[in-house]
Amino acid sequence: PRSRAMLPATLKLCCGIAHDHLRRLPGLKITAIAAIQKDVRGLVVRGSRHLPSKIPQYIQMLMGKETATCPEPDGDVSPRWISSMDLSYITQGETALQRALSILQQHTGWQAETMLGTGATVSSASFPGLGKVFRAEAVLAVPVGWLHHELFEGMEQMPRWNPALSQVKVLQRIGTDTLVTHEVTAPSPGNLVGQRDFVSVRHRRRRETTIYLMGTATHIEPLPSQQGCIRAESRLSCIVLQPLAGDPGRTRFTWLLCMDLKASATATKFGVFSLPKGWIPTSVIDRVLPQSQADFIKHLRRHLSATVCP
Repeated sequence: PRSRAMLPATLKLCCGIAHDHLRRLPGLKITAIAAIQKDVRGLVVRGSRHLPSKIPQYIQMLMGKETATCPEPDGDVSPRWISSMDLSYITQGETALQRALSILQQHTGWQAETMLGTGATVSSASFPGLGKVFRAEAVLAVPVGWLHHELFEGMEQMPRWNPALSQVKVLQRIGTDTLVTHEVTAPSPGNLVGQRDFVSVRHRRRRETTIYLMGTATHIEPLPSQQGCIRAESRLSCIVLQPLAGDPGRTRFTWLLCMDLKASATATKFGVFSLPKGWIPTSVIDRVLPQSQADFIKHLRRHLSATVCP
């Protein structure tokens, strides 16, 4: 029938329109292919008279050889997983990754932050659209795989060893590489900063032996602000885990962090600036954020010592 003859041409047109955008977001491209394959395969299985059984493979051929290794959809790929909202979360994670990669490639312009006794070096630089980004670096005496598990798969257990957090909860899992999470900070000494909570997309990507763990603010309904907390945002978080050259049992740990603690003054309709609850001077934020990175690495080291080398 005519509809069967036109299907390959229609697919080619749709794939061509999307190709340039998806090429820049490889994770989304593979996810989209898996979604299309699953839907079309479902029609084939149900006995559609107008769909040849080789259509799912044909889709791969149209979109490029890099999708030829795309795993067959299994129990983890479901109609819920490939919803437009879920794909938007994956897109947010991939977009954050591209931005982080561009920052990581910048080797000049970083200024050292003064950090004492934490076992980490912290530097900062400013970037258009983000503001100040802090970069923490350390070498940890465990393999990449162990850290990867603790910081992604086991992130709900973080409050057990990181006193800066009171709660981490995974609200939604999208496939195997993307999470939507809710994190609540613990009260700080003297309540200098005040409690914050964050709703974030957590996304991971592996490139050869390097693992990238991304985080960026998102929105999910319904999730009202927690009582006593101020809803803050992670503009960009990227943890990079690389095996140390010549010693795969150790990991080079790099962490980019840029956060909006919702600490700015707001103007009233009368033109008078007021200080909302939780307001913090920028000078304080510039001390708090790098210190929080260094403290996180310190607590992570202690956790490693207790867990890996009891």
